[in-house]
Amino acid sequence: MPATAYQIQYRQEFISAFEQRQSLLSTTVIREAVIKGNQATFLVAGSGSATAVTRGVNGLIPARNDDLNQYTATLVEWHDLVQRTGFNLFASQGDGRRIMQETTMGVINRKMDQDILTELANATQDAGAAATLSLSKVMHAVAILGNADVPVTEEDKMFGVISPAGYAYLMQTKEFASADYVEVKPFSGPIRQFRRWAGINWIMHPNLSGAGGATELCYIYHRDAIGQAVNTGEIDMKVGVDEEQNYSWARCSVFMGAKILQNTGIVKITHDGSGYAAT
Repeated sequence: MPATAYQIQYRQEFISAFEQRQSLLSTTVIREAVIKGNQATFLVAGSGSATAVTRGVNGLIPARNDDLNQYTATLVEWHDLVQRTGFNLFASQGDGRRIMQETTMGVINRKMDQDILTELANATQDAGAAATLSLSKVMHAVAILGNADVPVTEEDKMFGVISPAGYAYLMQTKEFASADYVEVKPFSGPIRQFRRWAGINWIMHPNLSGAGGATELCYIYHRDAIGQAVNTGEIDMKVGVDEEQNYSWARCSVFMGAKILQNTGIVKITHDGSGYAAT
């Protein structure tokens, strides 16, 4: 005869799985809300690097045209739909409806970032062969942008998107880790998504191409270099119950498209993060 009758208790408050749940890059690009249609056209206007002129021999000032370039982002619809039956929700551990809402929102937020990263990968300027991230490599990328007339002193518009391994290497440089050099400090004051150093707002992103390998793709860019068009109201979040079939659902949808506006404002850094990969 058994001497014990053990009881198992199941915690009703669920613990979120490790995954990216919010967009880290949507605030780093030019955003355009699309009211109607499947395309948004961005206008990039400049002088075309024109130089000042003097009057001609006829006494007239030579005229020129402005350099006007239009770039079109095509919107694509993206959705995530999760369903669970009434019995599944009744018999399962945790708040099933809340879990559905949180996970579907996370899926779409990750897709928003992936949309931007996919377009950033089309940039053609790079900072050389794969290497571990260092002060020298960062300054190399900044110099490339500066030589292309990118206003790198506009600190609110300069962003660096790096892998966890890239962040780990930078943290070992005194200039990046010391409070004497860092303007926006994530370890004090309000919670921030970035750390400002060397005139750049740094974001550690877990889903960069090649993450954990020898060819991670990191980026330094100016906000005006890339645009993203999103439907008015942005993410459409809906939840509901089908009473006839007795199931609950949660759906997240967004219509969006990203487009490089100025290739000279983006530098790709191929980073060797293999030294900090799991073994």
